[in-house]
Amino acid sequence: MDDNLLIGLIKNGDRSAFIELYNIYSESVYNIAFRYVKNIQSAEEITQDVFLSIHRNASKFRGNAAVRTWIYRIAVNTSLNAIKKNKNHNNTLEVDSSYNQLKTDKNGLSLMIDNEAIDSVLYEIDLLSDREKTTIILSYIEDLPRQEVADIMQLSLKAVESLLQRAKGKLRERLNKKYPDRRIIK
Repeated sequence: MDDNLLIGLIKNGDRSAFIELYNIYSESVYNIAFRYVKNIQSAEEITQDVFLSIHRNASKFRGNAAVRTWIYRIAVNTSLNAIKKNKNHNNTLEVDSSYNQLKTDKNGLSLMIDNEAIDSVLYEIDLLSDREKTTIILSYIEDLPRQEVADIMQLSLKAVESLLQRAKGKLRERLNKKYPDRRIIK
């Protein structure tokens, strides 16, 4: 069923439409949340908060963006708010194997896939600014098209490309210092 139709049905109180939307997007929302908080329980709570927000605000959805974009924006904002609420969140909590599945991108974020390098990359991504981190997570880990990343972040495509270049430059510099004999990021 079409996402816009689902939102329309949810606006009218259709519980089965909400369940279907949840089934479509809950895994993606959880993955985004987990990329930020790196904690299973916190990611599950954020996922619940995102879908509560969707349920409460479905009537406010105007269709200016795709439903997926709207949902991802809520997921990113909810995740960032959770981090801000708990500035002392633990970065070393249990991490599942899917967290280490970074993609090699045709635009230059080629990653050497070994556990030490992955852990270093993830650590360095976590040190980026919220905006830089979000562009990396959505572009390279969630593998979303750049225009969708721009829509989610409510930025221009050029601004997203600039953030990506800056973030990749920071990652490259830090990781090349840490691993001078290896090219982790091109």
